[in-house]
Amino acid sequence: MSHSHAPRAGLLGLPWDGSSSHRRGPARAPAAIRAALHSDASNPWSERGVDALDAKGFEDLGDLLLSESAEAARSAITDGVSALERGVRPLLLGGDHSVTVPILRAMRPQYPRLQVLHIDAHPDLYPDFQGDPYSHACPFTRILEEGLIDRLVQVGIRTLNPIQRDTATRFGVQILPPSQWHGPLPLLPGVPVYVSFDLDGLDPAFAPGVSHREPGGLSVREAIAVLGRIDAPIVGADLVEYNPEADLDGVTAVVAAKLVKELSARLQGG
Repeated sequence: MSHSHAPRAGLLGLPWDGSSSHRRGPARAPAAIRAALHSDASNPWSERGVDALDAKGFEDLGDLLLSESAEAARSAITDGVSALERGVRPLLLGGDHSVTVPILRAMRPQYPRLQVLHIDAHPDLYPDFQGDPYSHACPFTRILEEGLIDRLVQVGIRTLNPIQRDTATRFGVQILPPSQWHGPLPLLPGVPVYVSFDLDGLDPAFAPGVSHREPGGLSVREAIAVLGRIDAPIVGADLVEYNPEADLDGVTAVVAAKLVKELSARLQGG
């Protein structure tokens, strides 16, 4: 273990897709992303000049073993994130987007002030979806209702409907559509940031391996630019909704691995 006080990124896989609608597959994502991450076709350096996978600042903690029971899986995720060593900032590989609720239940006790930057095609603000209040279409409704964060800023949203707009209005969610990705981020100054990155926030031309392809999204370059404008400390992140079964020649796995490296570098303070 490093004796440095610099934060470390802890990669933890959450192989869960039991809260998905439409099609399953994201439970297989962590293994596929790791394979791309460690491929000898690429190297581990981030664009900021950080060796994102160096053992001094990065640790792969494997995957959590998750029950087929959704409630038990959520409890295991909260417990797993809560159990991380002090100084380790979690970098979670979903899994579907429902995993963000139990992650933030673990994060909130450590951060009396916390905000989320959420990149996605969908706002995930349904009160419930197909009768399931913990569907992957609902996580941010639960997160806001439980008071787990102080602000939610969403980038790339292009499927907002009246039901979800009502939730956004009720909780003061800041929504930037894809055309405004380049604008200033309305984050609270100095408040730690958790990044929740749904790969369908990217245009399917760049990331076809998702269950819900939504044309008109961000490019990889634009998404990295958005992350680069976060000027508060990033204290945790998840990368969700990669579906290997929908991918084309592993293209999306490579994109996900790239984002892991960029996020790892930021979690290490780079």
